[in-house]
Amino acid sequence: MRWDLALGAAGVLLVIAAAVAPHLLATDPRGNLTSTVAPLLANGDPHVGWGTPFAVLLAVAGVAWGPTVAQRLSWRQLLGATYVLTLAWSMSLAMVDGWQRGFAGNLTSEDEYLAEVPRVTDVHGMLQAFTSHIIDYQPGRWTTHVAAHPPGAFLVYVGLDRIGLGGGTFASLLTWAVGCSAGVAVLVAVRVLAGRAGGPGGEQLARRAAPFLALAPTAIWVAVSADGMFAGVSAWGIALLALAATRTVRRPVVAAVGAGVVLGFGIYLSYGLVVLGVVAIAVLVAARSWTPLLPAVLGALAVVALFTALGFWWLDGYDLVVQRYYQGIAADRTYSYWIWANVAALVCAVGLATPAGVRRALAPARLRRRDGLSLLVVGALLAVVAADVSGLSRSETERIWLPFGVWLLAATALLPVRHQRAWLAAGAVVALAINHLLLTAW
Repeated sequence: MRWDLALGAAGVLLVIAAAVAPHLLATDPRGNLTSTVAPLLANGDPHVGWGTPFAVLLAVAGVAWGPTVAQRLSWRQLLGATYVLTLAWSMSLAMVDGWQRGFAGNLTSEDEYLAEVPRVTDVHGMLQAFTSHIIDYQPGRWTTHVAAHPPGAFLVYVGLDRIGLGGGTFASLLTWAVGCSAGVAVLVAVRVLAGRAGGPGGEQLARRAAPFLALAPTAIWVAVSADGMFAGVSAWGIALLALAATRTVRRPVVAAVGAGVVLGFGIYLSYGLVVLGVVAIAVLVAARSWTPLLPAVLGALAVVALFTALGFWWLDGYDLVVQRYYQGIAADRTYSYWIWANVAALVCAVGLATPAGVRRALAPARLRRRDGLSLLVVGALLAVVAADVSGLSRSETERIWLPFGVWLLAATALLPVRHQRAWLAAGAVVALAINHLLLTAW
């Protein structure tokens, strides 16, 4: 417990250091951030809203009864309850800022995806010309979020508009529903991958992690940012791969192909999701099976072939996005600050229990026996390191790293049962404090 507390305290100190450093340095390393509270993209604005009482009640109920209920429900009931609680928790936090500001309007700003939807009159033509509009300071350039990502997410929102579900409300509802499912996918993967060697079985560990996944501070951003949707989609790709690798489904080959298709589509949602390949490898190592690799690769290549045939070449898009990044944000935000302040933002998103859980996941004994939960955590950590060192994540990692953060949250399953409620309370307090003391940009 002493080391757990030390890691939690270290997380607090890291966040404080990241908040104080810009005010002590002669040059503001935040660059052009419209923020006064780095490392988060937010401004100080103490406030309450009609979501406040619901958020507080959910936090109290989740802390008081979550661990007990997670042990008593059937497995399917647990998955459903985790999803419903995540939905309710994220929505109540969003409603602290109100319906429009806190939820429905987040994807409608001039920098977001929906601003460009009216431009698309020909989807095929849009894909063929997509890369020609990435570079900034030219006529017809895409808005920030469309330009900064492959066209997958943009296609999703265009598709919603085409079927009569246009506008911020429907786009946000879809993002919220998909993003909040990420925790359920993590539970599925943990159950089949985490073995009994020297500790609890996979299902028991998943049950321990469920309340932490449902009440995580990630809920602040998962419902109101497209990155939440990216987290949900990619998490289900990893979960399908885990089911295929452990042969816990009737048709493992079909699950492997499905995993490849989902993960392949994931890299067309965000360039950064390519580093989740490390987590996919961790799944295969934990399952001690490389059989799903070929069908999964074929599934992913089918997605690549489709987008390429329609006119979008991923590598061209990535190269141009890097150029655009250094036209603006990367040139304005100091690498030497953000390489560690990014981690502080991640701590805000995953809560103080996660560093303590990660320490336990990295125990040499667990790694030597290739424990499934530990390998998932290691894969997520390596993905974070790759994203951080690349320099292509400077600020906003509280949302950008959601697809990695949900896998780090699984490590909370390793915390002592007698301390679960205290750690859950710490995470809930972090989420409530951020949402009520700050006005986040997401």
